Amino acid sequence: MDRGSIIVVDVGKTLSKVSLWSSAGRRLACETRANAPVDADGYRALDLAATGEWIVETLAGFAAHPVEAPVEAIVPVAHGAALVGLRADGGLAFAPLDYEWPIPLAILAEYRAQRDPFAVTGSPALPGGLNLGSQLHYLDGRGLLDGATLLPLAQYWAWLLSGEARSEVTSLGCHSDLWAPEAGDYSPLARRRGWAERFAPLARAGEAVGTLRPELARRTGLSPRVRVHAGLHDSNAALLAARGFPEIAGREATVLSTGTWFIAMRSPQEPVDTALLPEDRDCLVNVDAFGRAVPSARFMGGRELELLGARIDHTGTAGLADVLHAGAMILPNQVPDCGPFPRAVGRWIDRPADPADQAAAAALYAALMADASLGLIGAKERLLVEGRFARSEIFVRALATLRPGTRVFAAADEADVSFGALRLLLPDLAPERALLPVEPLDRDLAAYRAEWLDDIEVFL
Repeated sequence: MDRGSIIVVDVGKTLSKVSLWSSAGRRLACETRANAPVDADGYRALDLAATGEWIVETLAGFAAHPVEAPVEAIVPVAHGAALVGLRADGGLAFAPLDYEWPIPLAILAEYRAQRDPFAVTGSPALPGGLNLGSQLHYLDGRGLLDGATLLPLAQYWAWLLSGEARSEVTSLGCHSDLWAPEAGDYSPLARRRGWAERFAPLARAGEAVGTLRPELARRTGLSPRVRVHAGLHDSNAALLAARGFPEIAGREATVLSTGTWFIAMRSPQEPVDTALLPEDRDCLVNVDAFGRAVPSARFMGGRELELLGARIDHTGTAGLADVLHAGAMILPNQVPDCGPFPRAVGRWIDRPADPADQAAAAALYAALMADASLGLIGAKERLLVEGRFARSEIFVRALATLRPGTRVFAAADEADVSFGALRLLLPDLAPERALLPVEPLDRDLAAYRAEWLDDIEVFL
């Protein structure tokens, strides 16, 4: 490819981010925007219009940015469990569901009776619209799929920019119920319901699907020759970023991506029977950008911390000693029906009054939850923590303490989702900054963990 600048459009669940990169892997500019859902046609939906307008405005700002080389390519990234339906005239067939909107329980139960076994899809039954199949069942029941071309959210942004509709496996294979990872094809359910043929043609994540729409070239000042690539699911982009580090590449390693969701994705060096993963504890099989099955586990860590009112994305160990001395702790879950303990009912034990102590307890809680998820997928040898909570000293050091046989690393800021998307186009690109080895805490957490597990054992 030409050695020009590259733009990554990253639409997460909580934040959208557009970043400008040099072909040497240096971030030149970055803009962010908070996302907010909208009410549409009786349910909560993603605000595509506002996000799309902001993306175009940001691209125009980047077109005027002084760079070493003109922008040559755009790669979109987006969160999973989101899809868009297009009419023949390019309008939206329906407002895309916000996966946190609670699909009516009777409809959800009707859908779940039709799902394929976990051994086929690697997709557990999840609440709300977290299974894309449940969204499609709801929309189909309302007749909203008629005549629609379906595409995952990342590929919607590729369509918005290029006019070319495609689908891609990392989003289709993200706990959707629509993909069979071992077969590398749509699931039997997707075929039975007629949904598979509604999806736009498949493209590889790094494939250029078209060039920038002429009208957007005029609005933004970018060249109409700018290539638009198919793009991928955000956690899979984080996995690509991690595989750029020599400590991780080609080795037994697990990446823990932290944001709204904490998602552990293991790259095993020996075959793993993914059918044996405990599906009732939020384990699943993701599909990487090359179509390979990835044993995974997750919990909604960022949302839980938000509900707890805790800010842990900082350095320092203030409050840790007080929390351990008092035995203050948080039990799962603040977000019900997900994570390694989906039936647990969240509560505080001996909640401290000091905000620093509360934050320390929340960081320990996140570490205990992450440790449990990592254990479920057999994570070992190497662990890389990336995302905004990699800056939390108590969190990452507690993980290193809880997993003494694992070398734990924290990633620098640039080795994130956007950097992973960049590596789709520049696979030999290595991060400029090395990984940061994480030292365990100077305190033993064994007794604290044992007490925490005792308090939630009733829910297992």
